[in-house]
Amino acid sequence: MTSLPVRLAVATLSGVLAALGFEPYAWPALLPVAVAGTTLAVVGLGLFRGFLVGTAFGIAFMLTLLPWLQVINVPAWLGLGVLEALGYGRGGAATALVARLRLWPLWVAAVWVGVEQLRSTVPFGGFPWGRLGFAVADTPVQPAVTYVGVAGATFLVALVGATLAWALLVARRRPVAALAGLALASLLAVSASAFAWMPLAAQSGPVTSTRVAAVQGDVPGTGLDAFSQRRAVLDNHVRATLELADRIAAGEAPAPDLVVWPENSSDIDPFRDPTARQDIAGAARAVGVPLLMGTAVGDRADDGWANRAIVWSADGEPGAYYDKIHAVPFGEYIPLRSLLAPRIPALDQIPTDMRPGTKPGVLSVGPATVGVVMCFEVAYDAMLRDLVDGGADLIVVPTNNATYTGTGQVEQQFAMSRLRAVETGRYVVVASTNGISGVLAPDGVVVARPPSEETVVLEETLPLLTGTTPAMRAGPWLERSLSTVAVVAALAGLVLGYRRRASRDRTDRQS
Repeated sequence: MTSLPVRLAVATLSGVLAALGFEPYAWPALLPVAVAGTTLAVVGLGLFRGFLVGTAFGIAFMLTLLPWLQVINVPAWLGLGVLEALGYGRGGAATALVARLRLWPLWVAAVWVGVEQLRSTVPFGGFPWGRLGFAVADTPVQPAVTYVGVAGATFLVALVGATLAWALLVARRRPVAALAGLALASLLAVSASAFAWMPLAAQSGPVTSTRVAAVQGDVPGTGLDAFSQRRAVLDNHVRATLELADRIAAGEAPAPDLVVWPENSSDIDPFRDPTARQDIAGAARAVGVPLLMGTAVGDRADDGWANRAIVWSADGEPGAYYDKIHAVPFGEYIPLRSLLAPRIPALDQIPTDMRPGTKPGVLSVGPATVGVVMCFEVAYDAMLRDLVDGGADLIVVPTNNATYTGTGQVEQQFAMSRLRAVETGRYVVVASTNGISGVLAPDGVVVARPPSEETVVLEETLPLLTGTTPAMRAGPWLERSLSTVAVVAALAGLVLGYRRRASRDRTDRQS
């Protein structure tokens, strides 16, 4: 494979295959094939051509993975796709360098981890969507997430793909070695028993349980109009909670210990609108337990606003709260506003930026210490580690995916939540305005998932778990270590390339 156009075509096809490994297609077996394809397309190239081939992969991958962004507008889809593709371009250049070294499949897999760490950090706070480790739900790799986290899962998937590329290159000359290497990499990736010597932490005390009622109130609109009827959205959640209170009073349902409403279940600020406050407080008093609900607080047209999860007491009083930390670029704030807003009229829909919170969302709600990440935040490793470190024994993900109803976005985010349950060793409750809501067990099993686009109250009794998984104990160090390995290997490949070039130059002069 020497022609650059052929290499670009292979990388583009590999990008499409990689996206098909994720929801809503969920063909994860394609991921190693995609890694192998783009690796073969890069091996033997220099830095610049490696960058081009990697970028071609990234553009095809991101645009195929993220068509749901067209709900916002097509320029947002194209712009973010190209921006994220540049990270894979850097990965292509790095792969071209590390492929010069011995044992290069290891270094290529580390490059994938490094690229994902970079994408999860910059620009604008990062965009972790599309990490290979987010596609391993319901695969033999899933149990390994408990031990090595999402970053480690990416490494394992990429290692199989890079080893497949190596095996194809050496198969004619060394068929036994090719088969043995591929078998070894596959065994490592698919067998969580490879990590069984690392014990899971025991509970810090006896296991207690809590009964959770998650309200999916539904919304009247779709797409960007999903929250145009803000009062109707709030009324739906209030009505569903009052109906739950009636069933409890009639002895038709056991009382929960806490009630959870989704992000934006009230898009009306209850501290500025007395009727909204009255209705929310009335719902909490009626059900007689703490209510955790999401609302927008502040003046959107003046001094900014906060995306807040508030605990309302059983007496109907607001108390502890969590302000969303990671704002969604071009959704909750406009990067480079002074430069872009005058040129893009559609940005007028977001007249002021969300004010980000500064503290992790660890809140006492009834008997549980609830760790809250809101919607998009479930994609960030550090957010989940902060919750576990803060003592959370239950993870709650209030989310508003109504804008993306009928697209792959909702399934992709739900898959991330499943893997966070595995990684943290906690039950995860996803409360969505109109779906996907659900309860997820620490082994990745979906305990409950009600129909979307309906008003539903999801009721489950869940253990409150406090043990710390190896993935949580390792913190960010595995990802940082693998990223460092990738940088060192790339530098070594660069030095080796210079030495080879100098050696050829000396040989040419002597001849």
